[in-house]
Amino acid sequence: MTPQDLLAELVSFDTVSRHSNLELIEYIERYLNAFGVTSQRIESDDGTKANLLARIGPNVEGGVVLSGHTDVVPVDGQPWSSEPFTLTERDGKLYGRGSCDMKGFIACALAEVPTWVTLDLARPIWLAFSYDEEVGCVGAPRMIERLVAECPRPAAVIVGEPTMMRPVTQQKGITSLRTTVTGVEAHSSQVDQGISAIHVAARLVAKIEDIMVERQAAGCCNEAFNVAHSSLHVGKIQGGTAINIMARECSFDWEIRHLPEETFEAVFEHVRAYSESLESTLKARDARAAITTEFLTHTVPGLAGSENLRAIALCDALLGKTPLDAVAYATEAGQFQNAGIEAIICGPGSITQAHQPDEYIACEQLALGADFIRRLGPHLTETPA
Repeated sequence: MTPQDLLAELVSFDTVSRHSNLELIEYIERYLNAFGVTSQRIESDDGTKANLLARIGPNVEGGVVLSGHTDVVPVDGQPWSSEPFTLTERDGKLYGRGSCDMKGFIACALAEVPTWVTLDLARPIWLAFSYDEEVGCVGAPRMIERLVAECPRPAAVIVGEPTMMRPVTQQKGITSLRTTVTGVEAHSSQVDQGISAIHVAARLVAKIEDIMVERQAAGCCNEAFNVAHSSLHVGKIQGGTAINIMARECSFDWEIRHLPEETFEAVFEHVRAYSESLESTLKARDARAAITTEFLTHTVPGLAGSENLRAIALCDALLGKTPLDAVAYATEAGQFQNAGIEAIICGPGSITQAHQPDEYIACEQLALGADFIRRLGPHLTETPA
């Protein structure tokens, strides 16, 4: 099957993150089995979703992992011109949810399986397909843990997010949080008798932005990124019951996208210190006041290019010397690197199409991705020096 044929099959599965991906996983299992390739599932706790890990070639160290996520973002409320879960070709573009992000890369990898199984590979090719990337890179860690614990260590991972086939060696990490302020209700005409959780939350929100600006001014920057500093952003806030009641509770959801040379803890410490100081002041007025922060997602670590020299050399071998990029969004590449496996991000399609209505991958990009993957098999028949 061609990459386009396989992409049509993959897009037809509605793997929006809130749904199961098992039908898609079963399809890939059957496809691999037809070529004598065995695979293993690494399931979610409730068994409704699964990662898939497969090896083609010898069970030795030094292989290459091709990594992609099987889930996609919702289409609800988006103005699509064609059925989002039916691949549709128009004007040299292949439209469908996930066509770009990132079933196009998975299709390119699967299309090479019939050739790979005929090669005398000196090092293996691993296929690592995850679930729930779009909701915080939730599924991949347990697959990576299995890979590290039970399999010969690969030399590099290629995470095939859409980069227009430009290797990306740096990404920011991300953590999503929810801060809840508990105040003391009172009539709004008696403001000295209560503590407005909304007013306190507003001070925190403003301080979070101030911390970002302060760190930028202090030179905590990496000019490889289009946003050169760690970013702190509040995206959602809610609280209060009526205009004439001092709010007892207010919560807001926010995120930290930290530079790879920083850690989440280093950035968050500034917010934590301010929150604790503010809470102490509030409790002196009324012991019922409180500020708590919880994690909505686990921290996805950044990707540091200086630690991935073999992965860079691999892309050089397959693509030739090309400029290296940095991206502000997070991927599973940081999780692989954090587990001790070198990683790089490189795949067909443009990130500007990800999550959009009428998402598409250009046929030309799919062809470039297929050519890139096609060169991998012969490269791994060679014994490294």
